[in-house]
Amino acid sequence: MRRSLRGIGQKRGLSPGTLIYVGQNRNERAVLTLVEYDKDEVIETRFNKVSDFLHHGLRYPSNWIDVSGIHDVSMVGQLGEFFGIHPLVLEDIVNTHQRPKMEDHEGYCYLVLKLLLPNHEGNTADIQQISLIVGKDYVISFQETPNRVFEGVRNRIAGPLGRMRALGTDYLAYALLDAIIDHYYAVLETFGEQIEALEDKVVLEPDPRVIQEIHILKNELLFMRRSVWPLREVVHAIQRGDSAVFTEGTRIYIRDIYDHTIQVIDTLEMYRDMVSGALDVCLSSISNRLNEVMKVLTIISTIFIPLNFIAGVYGMNFRVMPELEWAWGYPAVLCLMAAVAVSLLYFFRKRSWL
Repeated sequence: MRRSLRGIGQKRGLSPGTLIYVGQNRNERAVLTLVEYDKDEVIETRFNKVSDFLHHGLRYPSNWIDVSGIHDVSMVGQLGEFFGIHPLVLEDIVNTHQRPKMEDHEGYCYLVLKLLLPNHEGNTADIQQISLIVGKDYVISFQETPNRVFEGVRNRIAGPLGRMRALGTDYLAYALLDAIIDHYYAVLETFGEQIEALEDKVVLEPDPRVIQEIHILKNELLFMRRSVWPLREVVHAIQRGDSAVFTEGTRIYIRDIYDHTIQVIDTLEMYRDMVSGALDVCLSSISNRLNEVMKVLTIISTIFIPLNFIAGVYGMNFRVMPELEWAWGYPAVLCLMAAVAVSLLYFFRKRSWL
């Protein structure tokens, strides 16, 4: 999960509204896809040059402009000029360290969201920023990289029933929001599996390596919480009608997204408690194992204390020591030492110290 603020220092000293891409280095070419539709027809067109799209223009009552690759700041700037988007909004679009938020502007609404995707290369999740510009007859989605998160929305628009085509662009924005939040559940499922595996390790083989894994997972949960928690405020603001772009009919569906957001947050809080509990159990198990080792060593030391005393007494070189002249003196001392050791072991076992 990306968590550094690398690259944000490039903006020092620049005037507000300057478009500087702040994010991971990208080499792929930015692609603009236009999905224009009405009740009866859907047309999807892919543009490699923003000038071709600007020449094409908007010809239908509902238009979805999907931009994959915000590292191409020239494309973002030209689209902003075409749609009349404020320069500060464009600056936030190319800055991938934004906090999820909603800004209502004249004629459009600006949304910043965080997309979480399972990562199968060892990390728990990948995080990307998605920005939405929702206008009266258009929705612009800005993605860092191409992905299939909105493929279901495309299929619903192009489907034979085409129910979405009868609704406005605010409903399209709701569908995109819903698709983003649905992907949170896949990441939560990955978290759940990792937590179950950690709990088994904590019980069967607690060691410092398990503690390291717990700390890594705890940090991942923390960063996911930072990405999801502000989303509740965004969805709640839309629900209560802070933006005139969303109609009352669509705000009914927003309530469902709000419920899903609360459910995701509750699950995250539960996972954080489980990880913290696993860490406590692991530390307690390691401490108990150490105590067991120390107890055994202490018992061994305690047994050898009187034996060392006896051996020390008979190791002194005095002339007058009657036991040194006895024929059975050496075996008698060995038997005495064995009797002392057995007596101490019996005493420890009786006191349940062994």
